[in-house]
Formats: sequence, C-alpha cells, structure tokens
Amino acid sequence: MRKIVCLALCLALLAQPALALPEMGTLYAKSAALYAANGQELYSYNADEPLQPASVTKIMTMLLTMEALDRGEVSLDTMITGSEYACSMGGTQIWLEPGEQLTLDEMLKAIAVGSANDCAVAVAEHLAGTEAAFVERMNTRAAELGCTGTQFINANGLDGMGQKTMTTAHDLALISCELLRHPKILDYTRIWMDSIRGGKFSLANTNKMLKSYQGLTGLKTGYISEAGFCISATAERDGLSLVAIVMAAPTKENRMADATALLNYGFANFTAYTLPDDLLPPVPVTLGRAAFVQPQMEDSGSLIIEKSKAAALEPQIDLPESVRAPIEQGQPLGELTVLSDGQVVLRVPLVAAEAVECKGLGELFSGLWGALFCGAQENQTN
Repeated sequence: MRKIVCLALCLALLAQPALALPEMGTLYAKSAALYAANGQELYSYNADEPLQPASVTKIMTMLLTMEALDRGEVSLDTMITGSEYACSMGGTQIWLEPGEQLTLDEMLKAIAVGSANDCAVAVAEHLAGTEAAFVERMNTRAAELGCTGTQFINANGLDGMGQKTMTTAHDLALISCELLRHPKILDYTRIWMDSIRGGKFSLANTNKMLKSYQGLTGLKTGYISEAGFCISATAERDGLSLVAIVMAAPTKENRMADATALLNYGFANFTAYTLPDDLLPPVPVTLGRAAFVQPQMEDSGSLIIEKSKAAALEPQIDLPESVRAPIEQGQPLGELTVLSDGQVVLRVPLVAAEAVECKGLGELFSGLWGALFCGAQENQTN
C-alpha cells in the first residue's frame, strides 16, 4: 500500500481554537440523537432506550415506498385503493372511503403532510398485498440498516391489539438518514399546506418547525398518549444536512425546543467539507478495459467534522499500487484517515467510482501481439 500524506486542509474561515465540544444542555425528552445525513453520529442521549415512536413510524413506510418507486414497481400516478381495513384506522386520517382511489402522489402527500393513518395502511397493502406482509418488509429493512432495537407492528405507529411499535432514537436516525437518500421525499415533507381530492380536502403539516426553523426539510412528527411527543427533524444549512431525533417529550413545545437545541448544536459545532477532486489519485488497473479506476469516498463525498478541528486537518490516503480487473462499482479500494493534531477524527472507506471489466481474450491477444511486434521492430532498428 502506498501512503500519500497531503498538506493540512485550508479551512481558515472555519478555524477556531481546538476546544472540546460544549455541553448540549438539558433536554426535556427521554431520548434524543443527532446525526449527520451521512449516518455519522454527532450526539446522543439515551439513544438506545426502546420507546414508542408513534407516527414517526411512517418514515419507514415512506422509505419502502420511495424504494419501490426507484425500482419501478409503482409510479406517482399509480392508483391506490382504500380497503375496508385501511379505512378503519382512526386517529389522524383523511377519511378514506372503502373503494376510494387516490394516486400514490396524493397518498404520499397525505402521509407526509397530514400523517394520515388510513393512507399509510392503504399504501402498505398496495405494495405488499397485506399490511402484515408490509410490516415484515419494514422489520427486515430495519435490520438491514443496522437497527437493533426496532420492532414494527403496523405501517402507521398506532397501538395494536396488545402490541406496540418499539424503536430507539438511534434506529430512527438510521432510517431517517436512509430516507434522505431519496431527495424526492422532501418535495412532500417540506409542504406547509396543500390539498388533495381536487382541492376538496385541505392538508396542514403537523411539523410546525417548518415555519420556525431556518433550513428545515422534514421529516415526520408523532404523538400518541403513551409515546409522548416525537419527531424526526431534518434541516440543511451551508451543505450540512442534519437529523435530530426526539422521543417521548412531555409537550409539543418541549419537542420543538429539543429538536431546535439539537439542530442548533449541530450547525454551531460541525461543518461539512468536500474533498478536492484531485485529492484522490486514480489507481492503475491491470488486465482491465480501462487503464485506471477512480476512487471515491463511500458516502456522499463530504466529511462531517468539528469546526474546532477544521484548521488542522491532515488526510492520509491508503491505496494499492494497482488493482486487477474485474472491478465492481463500489468495490473497496482503500481508506481515507483524517487526522487532527495527530488524532484520528474520521475513517472513510474508499471505493471504486465505476466498474472496470476484464479485457476479452481477443483484446489480450491483440495487446500481446502488439507488444511483440513493437519489440521486434525495435530490435530490427537497432
């Protein structure tokens, strides 16, 4: 492995004395977490305590819906039919009638903006056949994302017959970060007021922070009496995207205060820095149809770092002298280690930005023949 040590990154505008992060202060909620959208944990408070998420459950329902959209299994114009069961949900709803059809676009709007329990179940039934089958997908997907304290029982977060959805602030943050990989969802979660059914039914967003917090983008509020007031609050400023999770706050005001404190803490103390394009050198490829493969960071390409450490960053890049084809897109190539004052602040896997196929037998033979022919010509010349 060769090691390339670059000069300290120039972040003079962000430079501050290297001090420990300040304390968050007292939160009202039983549990809270602050993450960067790339999945990097920035702060946690009782984040592994299992609690009820109420309607924040719907972030997983929306995630599975967006993934189905990406796979082409449905489109925003797909008509979703309200079943007798979906229409019986109660709680926050748009009063679907059995047999009523709305587009998936309207259903998503009702779920994200109005927190419609009936629409969440109708979409679940359409995607998986039954809500029970959809719940299996929810739990499987949660496990794939590394959620260890989550058990969904339905698509909307209501209590069931002697059952409760349980999750943790840590797990909700992971699900929220994954949902943010589908930026189309923000077209719905950022809506303040809208309507469906041809303008006959009005929707007002349950997330009142959209009007009070600069840069807020979503994602979902939740409340039932046993769960208290919960939220997955996402916001973006100056290229830094954050996820704040608040669970079991005593009041709406406490929920908003905690989410605001978490996001303020994140924006005050962390920054996103994107590495220059020329920092990662291409790696030579042997026996490949391309001579080089470009490494890139496994995540979005941004590092989330403490502002107090930004002035003294020193990246170290470990890459092989060469790699052999075939190479798959996303295949691990090496590692980027970021140091500050000699201390490791971040390790980021480096992966192949594109696939490189092996040369075919004809290409290999042609290359060998060309090398032999050129060599023979040189000998004749000499």
